[in-house]
Amino acid sequence: MRTISRGLFAALALTPLLAGCFVTGEAGSGGDAGGGSAGRLRVALAVPPVQALSPYSNDATVLSKLSVAEGLTALDQDGAAAPALAKSWTRKNTTTWTFELRKATFQDGTQVTAESVVNALDHAGAAEPKPRVLSDVTLTAKAEDAGTVTISTKAPDPVLPLRLASPALSILSPNAYGKDGTVTPVGTGTGPFEITKLTGKTNATLDRFDGYWGGKAKASGIDVTWIADGTARANALRGGDVDIAEWIPTAQAKLLAKGTRHVVPSVRTDSLVLNTRSGIFTDPALRAAAREAVDGSTLVDSVFGGYADPAQGLFGPAVSWAADKRVKVTGRAKAATAAQVKEKTEGRTLRLAAYTNRAELPEAATVLQQQLEKAGFTVEQDVREYTQMEADLLAGKYDAVILSRVTLLDTGDAVAYLASDFASDGAYNIAGLRDSAVDRAIKSAAEEGDTTKRQQKIMSAEAEVLRTDAVIPLVHERVVQGISTKVEGVLLDPRERSLIDVGTRLK
Repeated sequence: MRTISRGLFAALALTPLLAGCFVTGEAGSGGDAGGGSAGRLRVALAVPPVQALSPYSNDATVLSKLSVAEGLTALDQDGAAAPALAKSWTRKNTTTWTFELRKATFQDGTQVTAESVVNALDHAGAAEPKPRVLSDVTLTAKAEDAGTVTISTKAPDPVLPLRLASPALSILSPNAYGKDGTVTPVGTGTGPFEITKLTGKTNATLDRFDGYWGGKAKASGIDVTWIADGTARANALRGGDVDIAEWIPTAQAKLLAKGTRHVVPSVRTDSLVLNTRSGIFTDPALRAAAREAVDGSTLVDSVFGGYADPAQGLFGPAVSWAADKRVKVTGRAKAATAAQVKEKTEGRTLRLAAYTNRAELPEAATVLQQQLEKAGFTVEQDVREYTQMEADLLAGKYDAVILSRVTLLDTGDAVAYLASDFASDGAYNIAGLRDSAVDRAIKSAAEEGDTTKRQQKIMSAEAEVLRTDAVIPLVHERVVQGISTKVEGVLLDPRERSLIDVGTRLK
């Protein structure tokens, strides 16, 4: 037996917690694009690799977007757990599940076995820092025979299969894991596309993996270019240099030909996250002053061009059940006046971070700077590409950051997001929040097995998080994806985990 991680288990929802589903993209691109040679797809992605496409970083979603690697399970169109490398599973008791593996081959030619699955999960648990999906989770995996894996949890987990669909828990070949703790998905996944070459943070070459258990992909390969600048991505699509360009800036969206512009309802919420562990915002009165000063609704038209909705909380319209179950926020600190803000922050500058990968965020930073300065703060912006600042964000080196977060990304479950971002030992707790009431509320939601009650407890936890003013929701985004009219079968996913699969191809 091998222990995967430690702490409280952030359990997953019993039924899909998402309103939207995958939509097969109509054709779409900059109109005159000729398409890649020999049926190859040319794709422009926004965020360059942080850790050479390691599944234990934010790079994990690239592996799922491009169908490189798989977990034991996947999320179906409705957000429920579906078979992937595990063809079926049964629940033996409240804490133990058994997974039956399908016959599959890794891209390096070795076979997927129970031992290789346990090995992959063991490495995920040992990763430092641990993946967000394993925030406050304890698992034990055991190979029963060559095709059977048993996974146990310390706390009852009625929907373990849903969490195992996380891209961070992709099953890679034993050859992927180095003795120095590094992990590489280059040639070690099980998906229909194999990474054959990764060139730093600029390009990747993927070829079709003909040994894929799910059949041969229709595209012969994928040529990936990372273009951090959103306008440049849009221009690449319009100029015919790429067939698919993700995350088109809203200012560029209306400049695309109508057939190439695809608007996707998203579970992405943009928020101002305040650093509660050090600096200016350790003072609750100053956090409250920032909350009263910031008006995210002004961003909807001025910055997002209407491709967003004013924030109602952490969860927006794409999470269909949230609005009816929202809990009134009480117990917030009294806000400092502008005069008090100036007095309390005299000689100190509020360091406001935003990143360029989403073109709207630097614009939003300028608007928020004006709002905060009107409230008495002295603000200095730091705007860079995300990979250049992630370590500083996690280390608490900023007072505030404008963060664009897919709230159901890691597991498809809202509890996992709350645990990773706001629990005291959360792996992505940029706010540095340490609040016992928040921890109790998240724990209560995590332990709830009834779907309706669980959803209500999630909204109670949301109210506790908002009470602390550690995060100020701004807008709920609508994502614009650019797709050539010569491409079909692109997946438009509100969770932003899928993009290309076996059916995606040039016409």
